Amino acid sequence: MNPRRYLRRTCNFLSFALLFSTAVRAEKLDLGRITPVPAGEPIPVMDFFRDPLLRSPEVNITGTHITAIVSTGEDHTGLIIYDLKTKQIEALGMVGDTDISWVSWLDDRRVVFITSVEKMSGFALCAGRVGALQDSYPVLQNVSASLVSVPPDDRTHPLVHLGPHGPVTGQYGAVVSVNAAIESGKLLDLSGGHGGMHFDTTAAVEGDVRHISAKYPVIETPNGFDLYYLADKVGHLEYGVTSTDGVHTLHHLAGDHWKTCPEDLDAIDLFGTGDEPGTIVELAARKDNKPRPLQVVNADDGSVVRTLLEDPAYDFDGWLFRDPVSHEIVGAIYDRAGPNVVWFNDSYRNLQKVIDRHFPGLIARILGIDNSGRIVLVSTFSDRQPPIYQVVDLENRTAGPIRNSAPWIDPSRMQPMSVTKYKTRDGHRLDAYVTMPAGASKLHPPPLIVLPNHGYSSSRDTWGFNAEVQFFASRGYAVLQPNYRLASSYGWMFPESDTWDFKKMREDVTDATKALVDSGLVDAKRVAIVGAEFGGYLALAGAAYEPGLYRCAVAISPVCDWANLLSDQKYYKYSNPYFSRMARKLGDPKKDSEKFDAISPLRHAGAIRAATFIAYGEYDVSSNIRDAKDLISTVRKNSVPAEIESFINEADGVHHLARKVALYSDIEAFLAKNLPPAN
Repeated sequence: MNPRRYLRRTCNFLSFALLFSTAVRAEKLDLGRITPVPAGEPIPVMDFFRDPLLRSPEVNITGTHITAIVSTGEDHTGLIIYDLKTKQIEALGMVGDTDISWVSWLDDRRVVFITSVEKMSGFALCAGRVGALQDSYPVLQNVSASLVSVPPDDRTHPLVHLGPHGPVTGQYGAVVSVNAAIESGKLLDLSGGHGGMHFDTTAAVEGDVRHISAKYPVIETPNGFDLYYLADKVGHLEYGVTSTDGVHTLHHLAGDHWKTCPEDLDAIDLFGTGDEPGTIVELAARKDNKPRPLQVVNADDGSVVRTLLEDPAYDFDGWLFRDPVSHEIVGAIYDRAGPNVVWFNDSYRNLQKVIDRHFPGLIARILGIDNSGRIVLVSTFSDRQPPIYQVVDLENRTAGPIRNSAPWIDPSRMQPMSVTKYKTRDGHRLDAYVTMPAGASKLHPPPLIVLPNHGYSSSRDTWGFNAEVQFFASRGYAVLQPNYRLASSYGWMFPESDTWDFKKMREDVTDATKALVDSGLVDAKRVAIVGAEFGGYLALAGAAYEPGLYRCAVAISPVCDWANLLSDQKYYKYSNPYFSRMARKLGDPKKDSEKFDAISPLRHAGAIRAATFIAYGEYDVSSNIRDAKDLISTVRKNSVPAEIESFINEADGVHHLARKVALYSDIEAFLAKNLPPAN
């Protein structure tokens, strides 16, 4: 592969503006338009699901430049480097079905970024520099790579986690240091002649890993996996987490070997390393039916060094903010019923007050600060306003936007999101979010769409702008987003086993739905449940086990039968760490058939009376596709409307814009047909 052809040259501020109108697909999708449609026109499906114009901005060390991911207007993403003084933009786009999926600063003039192919797999780790972004160059190609850290004392040699069975990793994954300094298309030797490695452009060919400058000790995990690694506050490798037979284990790097730590990773949650050597930040184990404290703990013996945060009602579920100079933890950003931040020193608390005063009516989150403390990068948003990225210059007392991430969204046409509580059948109170369409009232109750969280993880629904919610609201539907017991904020309320109790999760969603229906705010006879992936499973489970509650069920890439999935995935026992974890937590279908029967929409498809729509990607797990077809066939036998459609080159949902627009247009038509108003 010719590296000069691999990365396509793009340009300055003028050509950056043109990026939004150069695609062949632009005529069909009208990606050249970045303003809202006139107030009298329906908002196109595309406007809710297109990529943000700009995301993930990051300020450099001296506060002179910002880098960010941008939409290129071709259903692809590139990156920019923006000069805050001159307002000039240097941009880089990709060729083919390739995107830039992540970018970060290495030092004050260089960036490192990751490319992905077909919106799925990673392809290359690349590096570029201010003033010569068009000469960006692959540092690692055709390897599974993720960034561990950029050490402040050696920024051009980031630490990278390489997956197993690669050119240098063999059976196990490993962490390596790579030489990512480039100048005019050449990797540079910055070692000062002290044993460093020097490579030119001929080193970056497929499978070539000669630019690896150091290798760290390998955690040997026979029949297991290395999942991820953690660096200390100054970017030096300190911990690794592995999985063997579904059991996660923490390891501490001690010199040239790894030492196993006593932490029970089933009971605690890791959030990074502490400020002190040998410490980690963890959410403590469940105890006394109280929210779990966020603590700094000695990793080698589990002793508590100090408590960072102890919320009276929620478990911490966000991220930690480190000062750019001291690299110490100075804040915790997370969600309660709404967005929340806790700063641990007065200077940051005072800074937040200044920022909040400058952006009244919006949530203002500090994303980054330069080393001088002069330039502050801020995201401002609300339930009706997508993020607008702002730069605050504290020295000159100025502030202004870099870019509205979705300027085609008119906040005045979006609907407010309210927070409510519902009671589960075992007596707990959880948050749910309700968005009502324009004109809704108890005299004119709208149809309801229940939208459970899409991914199976400890994530939760939060207050803020949600494009899918606003899409359905714009079509006249009320939308309910119920947090259920899987959500990380509520872990303290439930035993750890409940995070794998799918029956109880489905019952939580049912309880939230019935509570809203009983309020009289929505039409009890026009209720649909819509979800993707795990949310798709919950949609089908709701239809199967609550036949009188939902009129429609829409599921995107769902699991229809967990026993079949386990049987299908057992062949990936030594290549997919998720399988062992899932098998350990869910149990053996042969030994507990009653349990698996109780969580299988497919086995109860004959009870489904809701009109059913399933979509899947042709790269989805084969058993899920097979089970989806069988479920639809069973539903049709009872003369219940049932539709199924597939999308090429998609997996775990639909990610290409044209296909996503087609999918949600079909969902809109399906709901309109099967959820009509009463005569």
